[in-house]
Amino acid sequence: MIDLYTASTPNGHKASCTLEELGIPYEVHAVELSALEQKEPAFLRLNPNGRIPVIVDREEDDLPVFESGAIMIYLAEKAGRLLPTDRRARARVISWLMFQMGGIGPMMGQANVFFRYFPEKIQPAIDRYQNESRRLFEVLEARLAESEWLADDYSIADIANWCWTRTHSWSGVSIDGLDHVQRWMGALQQRPALLRGIEVPVPRDNIVDDEEATEKFAEKARAMLQR
Repeated sequence: MIDLYTASTPNGHKASCTLEELGIPYEVHAVELSALEQKEPAFLRLNPNGRIPVIVDREEDDLPVFESGAIMIYLAEKAGRLLPTDRRARARVISWLMFQMGGIGPMMGQANVFFRYFPEKIQPAIDRYQNESRRLFEVLEARLAESEWLADDYSIADIANWCWTRTHSWSGVSIDGLDHVQRWMGALQQRPALLRGIEVPVPRDNIVDDEEATEKFAEKARAMLQR
């Protein structure tokens, strides 16, 4: 059994979607980020960096694993699925996983900060991170023009990138003209395990077109920016 400490964010969904796809039993522990539960001593003993998600593998003497990409690799290796053992195939998967970890996630995260959360609008910063996010989407587009999935076969690389790219509207990043990205996102959106995963720990409604809900969410996010 896996204990999953998480919240309804793209990084949190990377862990829950992977658990759902692999069919690994898990128990959810919702972390209230706006209450800074991730900074409490009990949580910091699991992840000294004070970020979600974290898993604890009860079958391995309560082994904690933090960082969403590390969690995905750990779970795939545990289940023997979604991460090949062949060296070349494994390298492709990990390369695209790290593409999300080092590119898509940080750039979209910063786009969120400047486009949604900062009370003052710093347009050069907004442009910088939205444009870089779009550039990274175009890298995905080029790859998906030649392959159904990012690393040839469906893998944790697809899950990781999808959990972020599916939120492009929140970041203010267009996917217009990215036909292969749209095809890929549509295929992933049809996977029942992923649909279950993005409702963990609670469903997060699409609030982009709801001005009041958007402001409430952004207000909570602002409280965490300097923590």
